[in-house]
Amino acid sequence: MNMETPESGKLLVAEPFMEDPFFKGAVVFLCECKQEGAFGLILNKPTEMKVHEVVDDFPVVDNLIYYGGPVQPNTLHYLHRRGDLLPDSTEVADGIFWGGDFEKLIFLLDTKQISADEIRFFFGYSGWNEDQLTREIKENSWFISEGSTDYLFDAEPQQLWRTVLRNMGDRFKVIANFPENPSYN
Repeated sequence: MNMETPESGKLLVAEPFMEDPFFKGAVVFLCECKQEGAFGLILNKPTEMKVHEVVDDFPVVDNLIYYGGPVQPNTLHYLHRRGDLLPDSTEVADGIFWGGDFEKLIFLLDTKQISADEIRFFFGYSGWNEDQLTREIKENSWFISEGSTDYLFDAEPQQLWRTVLRNMGDRFKVIANFPENPSYN
């Protein structure tokens, strides 16, 4: 049973047998978690697209766009480390900021005041209505973990699900070793 409470800055880690193709093996960073609902971005599902390939007049940066979730997949979101430079950004967790002035972001990237490794872009987002996330946690669809800039900016996306689980302690280390498809065992 999950004893943690979901809140902004924490991670939702999909249980190993989740069937939902959008969230299978997902690690979701919660940007906002309120009584009326929650908003998060999937950290470990990169696409093959780069921001400058799909956004007009965007500086050429090497950042891949990540799949943030199934809600409004035509919207662009970003998490970054530079709330000190980017007005209107919201600090979600220690050293992790969400959004901010998009025109200023373009300028800061173009003038190299923000580097590619300080920001991550997402198409779409993950959202839950009032009580939906609480219900899913009670059903053990999600484990809750502490968020970290290391997970967001430094960890290998393909290994993030296992890495977070291993860092959660003994019980979760066992879960991290579950095969992706148990019938292959």
